[in-house]
Amino acid sequence: MPLTDLNQLRTFVVLYELRSVTATAEALHVTQPTVSYTLRRLRERFGDDLFRREGHDMVPTARATQLFAPLHEALGQIDRTVDDAEAFDPASFTGGIRMGLTSIGEQTFLPPIMTALARQSSRPHLQVERLDSDQVEEGLIRGDVDLAMTVSLIDSPRLWRTHVRAVEYVALSSRAHPLPAAGPEMFAGRHFLRVSSRGGHVFPLEALTEHGLMPQVTLTVEEYATVPAVLQATDLVVLLPRHVAEVFCGWFAGLRIAELPWPAQSTPVSLYSRREASLSPVQRWFRSLVLDAVAAGRYRSGAAR
Repeated sequence: MPLTDLNQLRTFVVLYELRSVTATAEALHVTQPTVSYTLRRLRERFGDDLFRREGHDMVPTARATQLFAPLHEALGQIDRTVDDAEAFDPASFTGGIRMGLTSIGEQTFLPPIMTALARQSSRPHLQVERLDSDQVEEGLIRGDVDLAMTVSLIDSPRLWRTHVRAVEYVALSSRAHPLPAAGPEMFAGRHFLRVSSRGGHVFPLEALTEHGLMPQVTLTVEEYATVPAVLQATDLVVLLPRHVAEVFCGWFAGLRIAELPWPAQSTPVSLYSRREASLSPVQRWFRSLVLDAVAAGRYRSGAAR
């Protein structure tokens, strides 16, 4: 295949990912007219519009979506073959890595991740970015973050995804104000602390609404970090993932977990990155490290119970 054809296909792949002629031109270090000209050639070649402008976005057609995955993988394979990069050495890497986590993810997953980095004698600068659930896909595609972890289920052909942990919810309160055994009346007369669901944890809001408990919510906060101190100082109750409740109980002896009286599973925590062919050796290594670290942390948590 001529190099000019490869450049056209690369333009297609980047435009599909970024959905913007301007951003594609910047990413490929060419002018916007060059991208527009290439798009016209691609439309002629495939006999399809490929992208239609909607507002500020270039939205792919069904034909473009059909073409993206095989072309993306093929270009990635070509790049890996041509580059023939030397094996990546984690111990010598001191650059930056950016990871998208919610506040609850920071508290739960950063300790095993940092432990895994220490075991490999690797000292990158890991910068954690706070992403709302609706920002994860674009954050990864734009390169704002290298990796992201969230309970939000994002089904996109532009992303790689794997589940890393099931999420089961429990109730948490202070030991001074314990909840009775699980039953339909266990929350009678109790009031709730609720944490914002912008990080993707929507189960508490759904459960409180479904079971008519929203009128008993007297405090809503943005971050999970404030939860333990508030619970210890009040008789409030919070619904949160079991693995987070266990972390809080390990830090604060005055807290107590109670089982919920209804099914309490939500979507699992998933790890997201760009697709395999778009990953650098650093990103590929860090993704593997995070997967191993989270799996090890899950095993230890299960053994502790």
